[in-house]
Amino acid sequence: MRKNLIKVLSGQRRVGKSYLLFQLIDFFKKEDPKANIIYINKEDLQFDTIKDAAGLNDYILSKSKINGTNYIFIDEIQDIIEFEKALRSLLLNEKNDIYITGSNAKLLSGELATYLSGRYIEFTVYSLSYVEFLQFHKLDDNDQSLESYVKFGGLPYLIHLGLSDNSFEYLNSIYNTIIYKDVVSRYNLRNNQFLEKLIEFLADNIGSLFSAKRISDFLKSQQTNIAPNQIQQYCAHLANAYIIHEASRYDLIGRRRFEIGSKFYFENTGIRNAIIGYQLKDRGKLLENIVFNHLLYLRYHVDVGTLHTKEIDFVCERDNERVYIQVALRLDGQETIDREFGNLLAIPDNYPKIVISEDDFKGNTHKGIRHMHVRDFLKVKQLDKLT
Repeated sequence: MRKNLIKVLSGQRRVGKSYLLFQLIDFFKKEDPKANIIYINKEDLQFDTIKDAAGLNDYILSKSKINGTNYIFIDEIQDIIEFEKALRSLLLNEKNDIYITGSNAKLLSGELATYLSGRYIEFTVYSLSYVEFLQFHKLDDNDQSLESYVKFGGLPYLIHLGLSDNSFEYLNSIYNTIIYKDVVSRYNLRNNQFLEKLIEFLADNIGSLFSAKRISDFLKSQQTNIAPNQIQQYCAHLANAYIIHEASRYDLIGRRRFEIGSKFYFENTGIRNAIIGYQLKDRGKLLENIVFNHLLYLRYHVDVGTLHTKEIDFVCERDNERVYIQVALRLDGQETIDREFGNLLAIPDNYPKIVISEDDFKGNTHKGIRHMHVRDFLKVKQLDKLT
């Protein structure tokens, strides 16, 4: 705060970016009741006349004070054409303290990096973590609460609706808004039927390793003929709108990322369940999804590891440190135990290695590799404090 940098809050719609802006506004008003607050919300019709950079610049200048700090808040800035040009101009005044939100990853990172390199800092806002979910809904940490978190996800507004199947109507409306406003309309897509089939396919195959060609081949078998390069493009659009996250394959021997083959996870499991339904048979996929989301929440870059013929669920890197993670629904047989722990034991380095499951494993380690119950893992704030 109060630095000559643009503070960017990015993330999926309805994760709470606007509310964070309101909290910042309240903070500044409490410190100084006369603080000059300039607020623009592009989802509010009263700001519909602000169409482009010139309009944005003119509006803010008309509300600015020459003496003192101008606290500038712009919500959903990606709806303003060439917004980055206005921000570059506004930054010339060191008394402007600028905060923006946006729901398109590529637009924000691409345009800001091009025009404002080194002049902004980005904070990704995710759906509520498990601990935040418990706090919001005033729940105890138990298996039933975990079930609700997996089923309904962590959108903050659910606090007003309650955790029942009626909430899926709200989640469906958010999904439709994101798809048709942030994907179809923004990229002028015409094949909406294919887009919906692709999303359903990804929702049904969370955590499966796929290439665009394999997805294309499958959809052809369903009488939907789409080229692999178009699938790549559509997946990129969905990732830019924060519907899904992509985890690339990483070769632990060659120390490189593969261009072909990725896993996809949903930003919000509640929205995923609203798309294709919530079934107990999907429990393992959803468990893997919420572990992946928590790793993002902890600010890790997450890849899928390959070690010869073995697969490591998550290779997590942050600040030049690494953690390896395997996820299993249950460790209820020797074969499963040997596979999950054995894959990690085969990695020839000494970085921390963790197996996460939904059941209580006898003993908290196996040959030096730590086991954690998923609820314990979801309460962790720093993985490096575990070892």
